[in-house]
Amino acid sequence: MAREKKIYPLAEGLTTADTYAVLGDAYKFQKHKHAWKAWRTLKGFGCTAYPVADGIQRIEGSKVYSNIAQLKDKATVIVPCLLPENLKSLVSEATEAGVQKIWFQQQTWTEELQQECERAGIEVIRGCVLKHKDYSRFSLCYLSPCYWHGLKDAKVPLKRYGRF
Repeated sequence: MAREKKIYPLAEGLTTADTYAVLGDAYKFQKHKHAWKAWRTLKGFGCTAYPVADGIQRIEGSKVYSNIAQLKDKATVIVPCLLPENLKSLVSEATEAGVQKIWFQQQTWTEELQQECERAGIEVIRGCVLKHKDYSRFSLCYLSPCYWHGLKDAKVPLKRYGRF
């Protein structure tokens, strides 16, 4: 008998049942920067998460998509982990791919992107994926800014513990 997948709430109506496209660049995935951390955390929550970065084919056994268009009708949420100057075509690409929500990470949101999303009918969520991670199993959790910033946010137990 198959076990039923438990669904956990995340930020502003997002859940672990959504499918995510984590948008970064080769550096942010290969050097274990924020895009890699967000992707690994979403996978650890049990979410379907696709890494999107130009210039790499695979990371940790997962296919890396070179653009959002390759995920047409696969992802429901885009998680950009790039600075706003690198997100000029984000909203149009999201619309073409059928994405209805963009979860802006810290320092990726701008008023201009907000207005573009409103015109396109895309819901904007702001905040950090890492704030929803349960750090209680990590002995040095108090040293993580994500622990303190997300102290009162909904937490999701990680299914796999790896290097984070």
